[in-house]
Amino acid sequence: MVSEERYEFTATAKKRLIITLLVGLVLSVLGYFTLGSGDHGSGHGDEDHSEVVENGHGEEPYGAESHGESEKDGHGEEAHHGSSPSIKRLLSNLWINNVFFAGLSIIGVFFFAIQYASQAGWSAGIKRIPFAFGSWLPIAFLLMLVVFLFGSHDLFHWTHADLYGEGGDKIVQGKAPYFFWPLEGGEFPLFWVARLVIFFAVWYLLFRKLRSLAFAEDLEGGTQKWYKMRSTSAIFLVFFAVSSSMAAWDWIMSIDVHWFSTMFGWYSFASWWVAGLALTLFIVIMLKDKGYLSVVNENHIHDLGKFVFAFTIFWTYVWFSQFLLIYYAHIPEETVYFLDRWKSDHYAPVFYINLIFNFFFPFLVLMTRDSKRQSRILKVVCPAVVFGHWLDFYLMVSPGTVGDNGGFGFLEIGLILVYASAFLYVVFNAMAKAPLYAKNHPMLKESLHHHI
Repeated sequence: MVSEERYEFTATAKKRLIITLLVGLVLSVLGYFTLGSGDHGSGHGDEDHSEVVENGHGEEPYGAESHGESEKDGHGEEAHHGSSPSIKRLLSNLWINNVFFAGLSIIGVFFFAIQYASQAGWSAGIKRIPFAFGSWLPIAFLLMLVVFLFGSHDLFHWTHADLYGEGGDKIVQGKAPYFFWPLEGGEFPLFWVARLVIFFAVWYLLFRKLRSLAFAEDLEGGTQKWYKMRSTSAIFLVFFAVSSSMAAWDWIMSIDVHWFSTMFGWYSFASWWVAGLALTLFIVIMLKDKGYLSVVNENHIHDLGKFVFAFTIFWTYVWFSQFLLIYYAHIPEETVYFLDRWKSDHYAPVFYINLIFNFFFPFLVLMTRDSKRQSRILKVVCPAVVFGHWLDFYLMVSPGTVGDNGGFGFLEIGLILVYASAFLYVVFNAMAKAPLYAKNHPMLKESLHHHI
């Protein structure tokens, strides 16, 4: 008979996370107040993209005006002068971390739901680890809403009211209903904010429903709660399929409002998904080292390692497809998105480091069977993959918000530490409130005998 197993969130662990958070705060403050010497002034930068920024009508479809800082926009009108480069960079980093950790939290619930919907048995002893990520959802919602309300003009070019008047930006005006409906363009973006609220509300309500059913299963046993979790998981997956893509369009792709990609929803999902799998695997290994998760063996770890390996390839496939289809076509309003990242002195190194962390390194290291079973290897690969996909979101956001005023220093490192320590504190605290696995799960016996 399998006994109940609970995680103890010790005072030492809490202290370490709090110290990490405080160190992150100090680095963030230090980084913010030392940015002034590194600011490059306003504007998107001095790079000459003249060969690509003009479209077939002799207009600038995309470029410096999308950052709201240049003296003239693409239509010869006075552009917007936003906050100082230091504030823009702070807001940009807050948004990157908000989006990244919000994605991790919902991906954890996605992992849990897909195990029930697919009637998977192998993961019975694992799935409550990523499920605890969902406890970050209400915090993620509040952080995203606050940062948007206070920093929308510095993060999203389409929020500026003068784009929607006579002689304004035709491309942005065409997208106004998607942001502002039922209000007029340039007013409060009611439709955009409503989607943000609805997405988080439904995600969190379904997370709470699944959690209550899981706790009831611990007490009652049987299969009744399992069937209810299966049907609730199916509902969640259908909603997630639509909402996760729309969230990616709203939170990230609309930053570069003149550009779009039909693959962007898949691309963002792939990045969140691989990072969530790597974090789950890393936490499972750390718990095993501390004597927890007795029902988990090297075969389960191997399966998680295979997922990280496989979806690393999937992320690369989507990345390359998006890059190749757009860049090969050589349409100016599409290629400039990659030129801002590939040719920029600020972002070109990150562009290549992103590929190393998220494809070449995990692909080559995890290629063999044994590597997916060696905790020493996985303890290196998993954090690298998580950080690599944070860099991926950094590349999605920074060029469109701060342009050539971007960089990587104390501010970026500090905020990563702040968000990561706060996120893990919430996750570990949630893990400590319930058994690490469901001893009454109808497929736990199958998981105990899992062998590959």
